Amino acid sequence: MSMSRTRRLALVCVLFLSAACDRLTDQAREDFLNMGDFAIEKKAQYTEARDGAGRILALVPRGQPHPPGFAPARVIETPVRRVVAYSFFDVGILKALGEAGTVVGVTTPESGWFVDEMKKGFAEGRVVYVGEPDALDYERIETLRPDMVMTWDPSIVPMMDELGIPVLVTSTPLATCLATHIRFARFLAPFFGREREATVFYERVAGSLEGIRERTKGRPRPKAMWGDIYEKRVLVEPGNAWVAELVGLAQSNYLFDDVYGTSCIEISLERFLYSGNDADIYFTYRSVKDGIVSKDALARMNPLLVSLKPLGPNGRAFSPLPHYTQSADRLDDILVEISAILHPEAYPGYELQFFVDLPDHDSIPQAQVNQP
Repeated sequence: MSMSRTRRLALVCVLFLSAACDRLTDQAREDFLNMGDFAIEKKAQYTEARDGAGRILALVPRGQPHPPGFAPARVIETPVRRVVAYSFFDVGILKALGEAGTVVGVTTPESGWFVDEMKKGFAEGRVVYVGEPDALDYERIETLRPDMVMTWDPSIVPMMDELGIPVLVTSTPLATCLATHIRFARFLAPFFGREREATVFYERVAGSLEGIRERTKGRPRPKAMWGDIYEKRVLVEPGNAWVAELVGLAQSNYLFDDVYGTSCIEISLERFLYSGNDADIYFTYRSVKDGIVSKDALARMNPLLVSLKPLGPNGRAFSPLPHYTQSADRLDDILVEISAILHPEAYPGYELQFFVDLPDHDSIPQAQVNQP
């Protein structure tokens, strides 16, 4: 029987993680890093970085002359000291590098944060809210004098160019694969002079993947789906997304492995419900903060979800806790938790930290809903 597409992708990524560096000398690894759409290449006097939009930026040590051929907004002086950040994931990776303190502006209000460093930064006035991504306060950003803005939205580049503020696009047109996801800290490291911390983080996360592969080897393969039905569309994680590849790595079948594209990609309602008839485990995007405290609550949100097999009496459905998306610094723990959900028999006594195993009826304590 042929290997499914997701399993092939997962295998390719894992083999890349373990073997790609072996083909390079130590010096070559230091001088050039290629991570999907992202790349770092060290030159004699500066470092070139290719971001998720394919733009080439020059990283120049502070006080050194800027290289020719780069517009002012394409030059970032290092180590970076002041950052405006859109993404929870980016802030989490900065925390993993020990650089959460460089964040001075964010697009999520103070009330939406669970990261201690962000809450403290707001309380001390070191971090400010710069508006929603589609309604930025450009004057406030200019006043903050950031060394760069980290964003998933390339459309802000022209305005930031006018302000002379460098932009690092940290998203890509397609969902990032597992290899890119866990190596992203190594891409950011040269911006902050944190290569050692990035290596420690990467080795920790890569080690967790190896442990997952060994622990789940030879076990029965549950069928999983990840997505949700909204008022006007249905969104799922495609087969090329890191979570889908992790499902394959953890000896499980991902039911949207034939879907390819960006994270949170739209599919037909019919396809979603068809896969739901075959699923053993369902991951919803909706958090307990959205009122999803049980399978009944999901059904109240959209009655069509009742037909999903995991929402039945013997099914298993999981909702992320509010801090899940802000915990990229604990990526190794998140990977293990998803594996433990897929194979609870392989992780006896495991206690969930990032997801809620939804009961049939509304019975989740409020304290768990508010878990930091």
